Amino acid sequence: MSLLFVTGTGTGIGKTYVTAHLTRQLRVRAVKPVISGFDPAAPAGSDSAILLEAMGEALTPANIDAISPWRYAAALAPNMAARRENRTIDLPAIVDWCAAQSGSVIIEGVGGVMSPVTDEETVLDWIVALDCPALLVGGSYLGAISHTLTAFEALRACAIAVAAIVVSESEAGVDLDETAAVIRTHTQTPVAIVPRRGAPQNLASFVVRYL
Repeated sequence: MSLLFVTGTGTGIGKTYVTAHLTRQLRVRAVKPVISGFDPAAPAGSDSAILLEAMGEALTPANIDAISPWRYAAALAPNMAARRENRTIDLPAIVDWCAAQSGSVIIEGVGGVMSPVTDEETVLDWIVALDCPALLVGGSYLGAISHTLTAFEALRACAIAVAAIVVSESEAGVDLDETAAVIRTHTQTPVAIVPRRGAPQNLASFVVRYL
């Protein structure tokens, strides 16, 4: 088994797009164990649906359950969304579920690196518990460089190997190539760029050795 954890600087940054692209290109399995803002009556278009499509699997309740066992209706941090349903989240159970996967698997996280999963634990704790490399996705909006470098330092402080950083072009942002160049200089880490409505450049070559 080999795992790669896709995390980000925040929500809505492009994690699912990047995960789906790598899933198709590398022909690996993708899972999103925890998902907020999920409407079981209208699953089409959800992150889980996008990943199933990338794997060539049908959008069925069984297939959704197989890749996203922890689903919550409110589009909030998982601990907040679970609380609204009078549920609690057990991070060790999520970690055990991820560790039980077989083959090469890309795990898409929820929110950003420091997003709460439980009342005590964050996505960073989840990655540390899995002890697997991470792929960090950030944007190109004004301020994104600081957010990306901060997330990178949080991962590095916990001895998490960062396979690469992805700069996903924001709708209104700073020059994409310039943003990537600055991040590359400050991290000494491979940086891939994702133009809007375009494919990530050179990303598969950065992560294939981890899968």
